[in-house]
Amino acid sequence: MRIGVIGGGAWGTALAQVAASGGRDVLLWAREGEVVEAINAGHQNPLFLKDIPLSPTIRATGDLDELGTVDAILVVAPAQHVRSVLAAAPIGSTPLVLCAKGIEAGTRMLVGEVAREICPDAPIAVLSGPTFAHEVARGLPTAVTLACEDEGLRAALSERLASPAFRPYASSDVVGAEIGGAVKNVLAIACGVVDGAGLGQNARAALIARGFAEMTRFGLARGARAETLAGLSGLGDLVLTCSSTASRNFSLGVGLGRGEAAADLMADRRTVAEGAFTAPVLAEAAREAGVDMPVSEAVGRLLRGEPVGEVIGALLARPLREEGV
Repeated sequence: MRIGVIGGGAWGTALAQVAASGGRDVLLWAREGEVVEAINAGHQNPLFLKDIPLSPTIRATGDLDELGTVDAILVVAPAQHVRSVLAAAPIGSTPLVLCAKGIEAGTRMLVGEVAREICPDAPIAVLSGPTFAHEVARGLPTAVTLACEDEGLRAALSERLASPAFRPYASSDVVGAEIGGAVKNVLAIACGVVDGAGLGQNARAALIARGFAEMTRFGLARGARAETLAGLSGLGDLVLTCSSTASRNFSLGVGLGRGEAAADLMADRRTVAEGAFTAPVLAEAAREAGVDMPVSEAVGRLLRGEPVGEVIGALLARPLREEGV
């Protein structure tokens, strides 16, 4: 199975490295010409994944049409760009492994729903879990959820991507794997706010727990399974991204917690903090589904520029309630 990758950022490059283990050929499409040149000429991606040597069997291209030669495609474009990229690529019936985490603005569709609309003949899988790209690219031990409704394709993709340091756990719950990845980005911003505002470790632990309850409520309302949300693509990813400045979403939250403007923080970034785009869409989708998500709502308010103290104060002043999902 020859793998193609859409997206030459840190995560796309790291997954290309995974797929190239054992000397297997991988084709990576990147929008940036300098990324294509650096990978092909020097087996590196200094723009997004500095100081990590890449497998010489990874070949980069700026021509989407070349992806017509691969057997499966890992889609690692930012969630808000998946629609346009898939519409321009020669997908046909080629299986798609969706690695972007988010909800499309405007439509409130999960990335898998977007892919099914644009590529109705392509089988869909989702890869999600607690993953920092630089660790994956260096070959440090990593476990992920690989969700696909087709049992045969699920097994084939798992076998193709697995290595001693990269362990996919199979699931048939595509919706659950997607929702975990999308919601945790928003909650990671919230945890960064706690850190930036100096609210302490107790507050962050409480926020992770209550945020997980929000994730579970929303996921169950959208048809996800509770065990998926409690697994690698939900709770596992939540714990990782809510506790490290290596998370783009967490570091964005730190800036917000310090009182910096969201627009200024986003303008300084070459990479995308998906949670900033997902938060307002998630809030809309939750209201539409009748799901209470106060932490996610608070992140949306902060991103709109409301004062940190007011938003935190309103969250802490909510009526007392019994614990539980």
